[in-house]
Amino acid sequence: MRSLNGTQFANMVLSGADSLHRHVDHVNALNVFPVPDGDTGTNMNLTMTAGVKEIKDKRSASISKTAEILSKGLLMGARGNSGVILSQLFRGFSRGVAGLDEVNAVQFAHALQSGVDTAYKAVVKPVEGTILTVAKDAAKHAVHIARRTPDIEELVREVLAKANESLQRTPELLPVLKQVGVVDSGGQGLVYIYEGFLRFLVSGATEGAAEPSEAKADHVASIQERVKQLDANASAQAKLNTEDIEFLYDMEFFIDLTRGTGKPYNEEEFEKALAKNGDSIILISDEEIVKVHVHSRRPGEVFDLAMAYGELTRMHILNMREQHRDLLHGEHEENPEQGESAMPEVFAEMPAEQEESFQLHSENAEPPADEIAAYGFIAVAMGDGIKDIYQSLGVDVVLSGGQTMNPSTQDFIEAIETITAQHIIILPNNSNIIMAAKQAAEIVERDITVLETKTIPQGIAAAFAFQEEESLETNIEAMQEAIAHVKSGQVTYAVRDTQFDGLEIKAGNFIGISGGKIVATTEHLTETCEQLLTKMLETGGEIITILTGEDAKEEETASLVEWVEEHHPDVEVEVHAGGQPIYSYIISVE
Repeated sequence: MRSLNGTQFANMVLSGADSLHRHVDHVNALNVFPVPDGDTGTNMNLTMTAGVKEIKDKRSASISKTAEILSKGLLMGARGNSGVILSQLFRGFSRGVAGLDEVNAVQFAHALQSGVDTAYKAVVKPVEGTILTVAKDAAKHAVHIARRTPDIEELVREVLAKANESLQRTPELLPVLKQVGVVDSGGQGLVYIYEGFLRFLVSGATEGAAEPSEAKADHVASIQERVKQLDANASAQAKLNTEDIEFLYDMEFFIDLTRGTGKPYNEEEFEKALAKNGDSIILISDEEIVKVHVHSRRPGEVFDLAMAYGELTRMHILNMREQHRDLLHGEHEENPEQGESAMPEVFAEMPAEQEESFQLHSENAEPPADEIAAYGFIAVAMGDGIKDIYQSLGVDVVLSGGQTMNPSTQDFIEAIETITAQHIIILPNNSNIIMAAKQAAEIVERDITVLETKTIPQGIAAAFAFQEEESLETNIEAMQEAIAHVKSGQVTYAVRDTQFDGLEIKAGNFIGISGGKIVATTEHLTETCEQLLTKMLETGGEIITILTGEDAKEEETASLVEWVEEHHPDVEVEVHAGGQPIYSYIISVE
């Protein structure tokens, strides 16, 4: 095959989606610890499913049109970090084939490279050894091979082989993967998609058994022998020296060029000026607006430079040294834009009855018809009690979701559209949901701030800190400060035996997690809670809030409260019925 049209490309995608779908459990199993995370494969599968639906509904013989339709479907349906990155790979591919009805091998290879370029730009600080690395190595090889062969089937075969080779190398790039004995789960998902691509080109089938990858059998056997989980990105970040973060302020904002001072926008000049005291610069512009991302030593100087071109909106600043200190103290997970979430919140499998479709809880979403509210809120939570707490704090829309049920970009967009407010604040409450929330904020032409809340307690603390009468800047600062000062803990149970950081964890044992790390494990729920709280209170605390899960027993909760009152008489204890699955207790210390 020397050319590829839209119909053929659509069938490749259908085959790739089918291959991924049939291996979701394997991809999920790669991201394991004492118990499975169970979301990387699921998120990639749901993302691909959204894209497939679009190209089935809007078929085109033009590869340009098909790729554009696929890109939009993936973008709107992207779930979790892995899904968002996957959507960016195909978004860049779409740009690479723009205006073409069909492509040859060289054009196809360069479109793959365009996808890699776009995906890397979507991630603030790319970490090698992830799906990005696998995609990059495969695309680079494709560009090289396309010079030697005009046959697209042969090209895709080479792409698959290189992707598999790169996948097997991910443990060498992220040492913790080598320690655990697994490869990157997102990279594995991409390999399955490429396998589906090749299957269609070889057999013309879009469904069926995928062509086996080299060394896959040995790799699966290794996983079954040593099923563990340790997050690679968080481990890599923990090895960084805080003071080595030279450009400590992570800044994102928009410049409205239609409200400028008359100075014409010069991207090269602006980028050069930003580079004097910054790095990680990303500038995305059109005729009316510029999206700016930069790590800088001097945020005030950055704003001064930008205001020369127009008014600034949607400003967000993060002190990365402060974030890193919190990470080292176990209070925060890693930046979700660097790959998969640092430490999964879900350790026990979600009961089947909890796997319901996302719902909007928007009883309070409608503002008075004769006025537009200054602020609107969206939060993500699971458990009727927790949802009630958020609504009592003024949250307009509560999206049902959590670690194993990540709301999609489309879910956030639909929630945003139910709110009439000048500014909307989103509380994702999970690392793996932040990227989808941010993507929705970029798509919708509204004034939106996504606060990077990674736990339910962080979201509640942020909502408590909000003051309706204060300015947006003051509120964001107060909410971020509240997030930084709350310590989050969860208690669940292990579903398999393992060892971690000197802890011997047995299947069925309860485990206590603080700041994304397992710090306690015993056979008894209350004893595990006591050990967890002891760790969380090592650096002090004045208020303990306990959210009881759907399986929590009153006598065990009462026993826990008595223990706190006896051993920490100066600490105030509050108990609320959360009703959440998975976790017997979600605990915060402030």
